[in-house]
Amino acid sequence: MIEKHLDIKTAEGAMNTFVVHPEEGGPHPVVLFYMDAPGKREELHDMARRLASVGYYVVLPNLYYRRSRDYWLKERTEAAMAVMFEHMKSLTNAMVVEDTRAMLDFVDAQPEARKDRIGAVGYCMSGPFVMAVAAQLPTRIHAIASIHGANMVTDRPDSPHLYAPYIKCESYFACAETDKWAPPAHIAALEKAMKDAGMNYRIEWYPGAEHGFVFPLRAGIYHQPSAERHWERLFTLFDRNLRA
Repeated sequence: MIEKHLDIKTAEGAMNTFVVHPEEGGPHPVVLFYMDAPGKREELHDMARRLASVGYYVVLPNLYYRRSRDYWLKERTEAAMAVMFEHMKSLTNAMVVEDTRAMLDFVDAQPEARKDRIGAVGYCMSGPFVMAVAAQLPTRIHAIASIHGANMVTDRPDSPHLYAPYIKCESYFACAETDKWAPPAHIAALEKAMKDAGMNYRIEWYPGAEHGFVFPLRAGIYHQPSAERHWERLFTLFDRNLRA
């Protein structure tokens, strides 16, 4: 495996990014990996490596680069969580779409990457981001997955469910049974919007799982059966849409 820590130039600075891909057999389909609120960290690097190990060129940016190059949540105290939420609230869908344009410019210049086959996965706070990216860049994004995505239906004009008419790619949504950030009523509203728009989507509920269930280091929350199911779903989603 080839790993790189590098900066991607954006309109607002240098976005420090982890890139990992197989050493041989390229060029490889691309997966854009959008972090959760606790930030870019080794736990996510390991998850990116797992995606890369089955044949993908994975790009994991630090979405907080405008505020910090090295922030990640080190302890789940009230004070530390308050800092995390401030970072999270600093991001908008529009900002991440512009960052994604820079990521695509980077990918387009890499001989190991297939610029014609690109998928995206977002965790928690990034569930809305992958919907925004797919809606705004429909010719570039060929599959998306939102894993226990947060705030998927809001009263804001950029609420993720409002993007449904503009999303053309296959989309997968993994929903934890217990999740205050994505209650059943919100998921029902999201599904109605996607169904009305004729989207190619799948919503899957994960019984016994809580928000954050995929992360191995999330003590008391990590749910291995659900985490492994999510990997199976990601692999099959991307295999269907990125291997042609």
